[in-house]
Formats: sequence, C-alpha cells, structure tokens
Amino acid sequence: MGRLASWDVGVIVIAVLVIVVASASVENFGTSRNFTFLVLDLLPIALIALPMTFVIVTGEIDLSVASTLGLSSAVMGSLWNHGLTIETIIPLCVVLGAVLGAVNGLFVTVFRLPSLAVTIGTLALFRGLALVVLGDTAVADFPGGYTTWVTGTVGGSAVPNVLIPLAALAVVFAVVLHATPVGRWAFAAGASEQAARFAGIRVGRLKFWLYVVTGAVAGLAGVLWTLRYSSARADNGSGLELAVVAAVLLGGVSIFGGRGTLPGVLGGVVLLAALQNALRLSDVSNESLNVVTGALLVVSVLVPNLIRRTRAALAVSRARRRGPTSLSPPLPGS
Repeated sequence: MGRLASWDVGVIVIAVLVIVVASASVENFGTSRNFTFLVLDLLPIALIALPMTFVIVTGEIDLSVASTLGLSSAVMGSLWNHGLTIETIIPLCVVLGAVLGAVNGLFVTVFRLPSLAVTIGTLALFRGLALVVLGDTAVADFPGGYTTWVTGTVGGSAVPNVLIPLAALAVVFAVVLHATPVGRWAFAAGASEQAARFAGIRVGRLKFWLYVVTGAVAGLAGVLWTLRYSSARADNGSGLELAVVAAVLLGGVSIFGGRGTLPGVLGGVVLLAALQNALRLSDVSNESLNVVTGALLVVSVLVPNLIRRTRAALAVSRARRRGPTSLSPPLPGS
C-alpha cells in the first residue's frame, strides 16, 4: 500500500503525455505565463486533495470542502470590512475551517452517521451560512502585498510563489501517509474497520482528526482563493468538491478505502488541471468542462473496479482448471 501501483504510474504517465500533446497542439498552452496560471488553477484542488486522500483511504468522504472554502472566504471579507488586520484574519479562517471539519467529524465518528449523507448536508449548510455572512456582495480591497504574493512568481520566473509551500505540504502529507503509524492506521481502517479496532487502532479518533485537518486546509484554500482573485464572495469555490474527489479517485485511491498513494493523487490533480486548462484555451465551455470532470470521476471508479473483478474471475478460472485434486485434502492413510 505504500508502493506506487500500476494505476498510479499510468495516471502520472498520461498526465505527462497530455501536457506534451497540449503543448504541441494547443495555442499558448506551453507558454511560461500559462504554466503560472495552470499552477494557480490546480492550487486549491491539490491543497484540499492532500487531506482528502487520507479521508477516502479510511473509507469516508467529505463533500463539504468547497462550501468550507466559500464560508472561509465570506468570513474573511466580513472580518476585513469590520477592520481586522489580514494577519489576524488568516489564522481565524484556518481555525474556522478546522471547526467546520470537527462538526463533520463529530457526526461521523460520535453519532456514527454515513459521511456521504453528513457532508452533503453540511455542504448546503456551510454554503448557506456563507450567504448569511456576506450575502451576494463582494469584498475586493485586500492588501496588495498579499494578493501580489499569491499571484506572483519566484524571482520573475514562471514558478508561482504558492508552488513552494504546496510542494512542502505535499511532502509532509506523503511522509505521514506512507512512512508513519498514522498512515498505516488510515490504510488499516479503510481495509477493515473492525479488524483495525481489534488491533487497537482508535479509528473514531483518527477519522475525527482527519476531518479537522481537512476542514483547516479547506479554510486555508479559501484564504488563498480570495487573495488570488482579490474577491471575497459567498459562492467562491462552488463545485470544487467534484474536482477534488475526481482527482483523488483518478489518482488511484479506492472509493471503498484501504488503497492509494499520494504521488498517484498528485498525478491525478495534474492530469485533471492540464485537461481543463487545455480545453479552456480551446474555447470549450464551462458546462463541457463539468462533463469532462464527471466522466473522469466515473472512469476512476468504474475501471479499477472492473480490473479487480476481472482479476478475481481469472484467479477462480485458473483454480478450476487446476482441478479439485490440488485443492482437496489428502485421503486418510495416504
């Protein structure tokens, strides 16, 4: 489970091929300016996909992340209007996200409610709260130093400033998932929650804190989204949860839990972002982009399931061809 599987490698290879083909065939795709925009576009997806990988590996899901992002953005705008400094607002928005994640975690781990139903409900609840906080107005006069840093690049190159902390976080999450007890507990809980409990793993506590971390990261994503576009709105990030889940599943994480790698997820993020970027440059409508995202989500669930079923059927077929003698116990006295 800590090794890169063939599906993950395939996704990474396909992502590279898409970038190469798009650079050769789509006008302006291969430019340094577009590379900057591509990274900025994938930033919120990649950021939230990091903790979402842990959540799905444990067999759960969080569909409220985009609404958490939106509520964080709305609160950021409201607090700015009320005179708080940006240095105070940013940590408050991250804490807000953690609290919203804790709400999801309590419902899932304490009340034992299905995470799909819980987070669909909080998806609507958090988005509604964002509208209550800020209404349909927008706040756009944030400090130029912060907005410039988020959209700026390292030393005038094509590498966005935000790519450095994103890469650092990706390394941290990868190490935790694949080289620490927390990661092993997550895989064990996803493979068999009952067996994990018998092994002494506090599954409920683990899942609760994973939801808290996911909420905190979604809150941070709301801050970065707001600063990138210099606009705090209640509807920021609408529909982003679909892209996040699609990227995670496309990267090889099983929707049933227990399998997946973070490098594969990052490959899924790059593949999804590159496809969307190339289609936008080709003047494809946003509605068509949603179709592509939805199709990739279906493929990422359907194809691995078909592969596993095919392998299981082939294994049964080979066992039958070997005959019953190889499976039967020896006769008494033989």
